[in-house]
Amino acid sequence: MLLSDMAKHDPDLSLIFQALSDPTRRAMLARMGQGAVPVSELARPTGLALPTVMRHLAVLEEAALISTEKTGRIRMCSARPETLAATADWLATQRAIWEQRTDRLEAYVATLMKDAKK
Repeated sequence: MLLSDMAKHDPDLSLIFQALSDPTRRAMLARMGQGAVPVSELARPTGLALPTVMRHLAVLEEAALISTEKTGRIRMCSARPETLAATADWLATQRAIWEQRTDRLEAYVATLMKDAKK
């Protein structure tokens, strides 16, 4: 059931969650949330080699979480909040489904306990 529900949503969700699974990529994305950032500034706090940083950025870009633009010798990276909004919508739907299920379970347990007291 859950897999069929997932299939109804944007197929890029797998790429998005894969991209968000790495703490380095999440930190880069958080920094981009403050505005466009050059790659060199994103690389500095990570301590990673530039090719490794570029691979992380490629994963974020493939998942449509960021966009990049090269101006001269500087590559600027910007967050794409609309992608996160779509992900948040999917998570909200899943949360509602599970809250309904737990509410039904709670009502069922309450009924069982009431019947047991009789």
